[in-house]
Amino acid sequence: MDGFTVIAEPTRRAIVDRLRVAESDVGALVRALELSQSLVSKHLRVLRDAGVVEAQIVGKRRVYRLSADPLPDVVAWVQPYLRVWTASFDRLDEALDAEDSDGT
Repeated sequence: MDGFTVIAEPTRRAIVDRLRVAESDVGALVRALELSQSLVSKHLRVLRDAGVVEAQIVGKRRVYRLSADPLPDVVAWVQPYLRVWTASFDRLDEALDAEDSDGT
């Protein structure tokens, strides 16, 4: 499954957003997202199979975290847009700096 299909589903995006902030076990995700354990587990399985998250056994818990390179196809697609936006913001920053230095 490609990265776009993975993140197209809102529950999976919510899980990825939570794991971006901190690793978590299923129980914490269930409480935070107010979803059933079976639904969260189903989505975690999809995310794990797609290489977006990794699981580690800690005692009796399975703790999930984002993989080091979770959505390479999405990042590759977005990268050209980031370059364009960054260049535009750099030009805006330069224009604002020039305006400030002119005293206007």
